[in-house]
Amino acid sequence: MACTDNVMRALFLLALFCVMHGEKEESKRIDAKASGPGGSFDITKLGASGNGKIDNTKAVQEAWASACGDTGKQTILIPKGDFLVGQLNFTGPCKGDVTIHVDGNLLSTMDLSQYKEHGNWIEILRVDNLVITGKGNLDGLGPAVWSKNSCAKKYDCKILPNSLVMDFVNNGEVSGVTLLNSKFFHMKALTVKDVTFKNITGTSSTPEAVSLLCSAKIPCTGVTMDDINVEYSGTNNKTMAICTNAKGSTKGCLKELACF
Repeated sequence: MACTDNVMRALFLLALFCVMHGEKEESKRIDAKASGPGGSFDITKLGASGNGKIDNTKAVQEAWASACGDTGKQTILIPKGDFLVGQLNFTGPCKGDVTIHVDGNLLSTMDLSQYKEHGNWIEILRVDNLVITGKGNLDGLGPAVWSKNSCAKKYDCKILPNSLVMDFVNNGEVSGVTLLNSKFFHMKALTVKDVTFKNITGTSSTPEAVSLLCSAKIPCTGVTMDDINVEYSGTNNKTMAICTNAKGSTKGCLKELACF
């Protein structure tokens, strides 16, 4: 009988611990979420680790889903640290305005199997009023996989992921961040309107650092390029921009990246 009582008591304590632990973890997640219109989502409070080794894709995607689903002005915070992530899909439309504030380093996984065919690293689709800003880095970790790109030798090849791709984005801004070691193109825009790229530095794996490939039917309009200094990591440091059916303005230092 005493043995049975001890077992029951142990099971009760174990169940109590699990409940308390679950409530504690849930409390952390609630603390990470914005309350009401306008707020902040810190990815570390959603389980992200800045040690540069753990895959934080789930935490970042969870932050996006919450921020995009709330009204008002929402902020996703990437604090200081090295945050390894796989393919990120920031898809709208969103209920409010979203700012992604990058203070730390977002690192693109070197495991190419995590990217869909012809996939991109950070893809923004059908989002209005989006800002990506901060003093942090978007590091594609390209040197580790450049040798796996055989496109220079054959037509039927696997395209490496572009770092940042925007499609059907209106009233957006990318500013202050440093783009490093892209696996392929750094920035690529397909259908955008009133989008500003400013105070951006970095290195590119291809001479074509910026690509605005817009359609004749839906051209890119209102694009502003201001103080962009991205250097080619190859033997020739000169970079260029590829612009098709894009209209806008340029100012400041552009390092041969002027489109207009």
